[in-house]
Amino acid sequence: MGDDVVRGASVPGAGEAAGTPVVMTRGLTKRFRGGVLALDGADLSVERGTVLGLLGPNGSGKTTALRLLVGLIRPTAGWAELLGERVRAGHPVLRRVGTLVAGPAFVPNLSGRKNLERYWRAGGEDLASARLDWALQVADLGSAIERRVGTYSTGMRQRLGLAQALLNDPELLLLDEPTVGLDPEELREVRQVIRAVSERGTTVILSSHILGEVEQVCSEVAVLKRGRLVAGGPVEALMRGGGALHVEVDDPGRAVEVLLAVGGIGRVEREGDGVVAQLDGVAGDAAVAALVSAGVRVRGVSRRRRLEDAFFELLEEGRDDPG
Repeated sequence: MGDDVVRGASVPGAGEAAGTPVVMTRGLTKRFRGGVLALDGADLSVERGTVLGLLGPNGSGKTTALRLLVGLIRPTAGWAELLGERVRAGHPVLRRVGTLVAGPAFVPNLSGRKNLERYWRAGGEDLASARLDWALQVADLGSAIERRVGTYSTGMRQRLGLAQALLNDPELLLLDEPTVGLDPEELREVRQVIRAVSERGTTVILSSHILGEVEQVCSEVAVLKRGRLVAGGPVEALMRGGGALHVEVDDPGRAVEVLLAVGGIGRVEREGDGVVAQLDGVAGDAAVAALVSAGVRVRGVSRRRRLEDAFFELLEEGRDDPG
């Protein structure tokens, strides 16, 4: 895309020029052996303090994008910058980045605490320099931190993985499917961790296919389709327009007839004292105006729009486009 997909307010950190994005990519491309184009010319700009949801169906390039950002794989073309520095494997800037990209891997016979200590020392750092107490407080594992990891549930292991990613008190946190395989209670707990981190000013990028979770924790989204960034921006902006309109009326039967005759309105159904109309190309106020013009009394109007609606509409657009 020619324009940046995401751009929000920025507060530069030490050593960064004013307005420098925390993440910037230009033409970032990855083609694997066999000609598989996993990421195709991605231009992305993410400002400090943003919580960005990287969305897309399986195989759209989400994990590839995150791996490229931290130098785990090399791009075929283009480049990525983190915190104003061009990324390559082992670059010092990665010490300011926390990652949970390949999934947490722990020694099952060691306690959660021992696993974190072992991980930190493996990087050649003194344990005193780790933000261990803070990371454990955010992950909120309580006394379970002293138990063997082999006894942990999936959610507990995921929270321990988040604690591991937070040991360096990162300015940027990259998470690949952090809630996959979790039950509703575990989902809530991980969501609280992400919120706690973002409230400290950490920039977060997380890939996910659970759109309801992204809607609740992210301020911005970027949508990948077949390796290309096809849309992005504030969550609220993507959720405007389209969706469903619930209208309370005095005559639901008549309202259904009127709305079905309006171009740009799809399915219309009665619901309680009103109707629900699927807006497929017409503004909500136009639908209400049609009812009023037909003599149907309108008592109340509310919009029903989820991130899921916007996501599937974006994927549907240009579905026959070979690009």
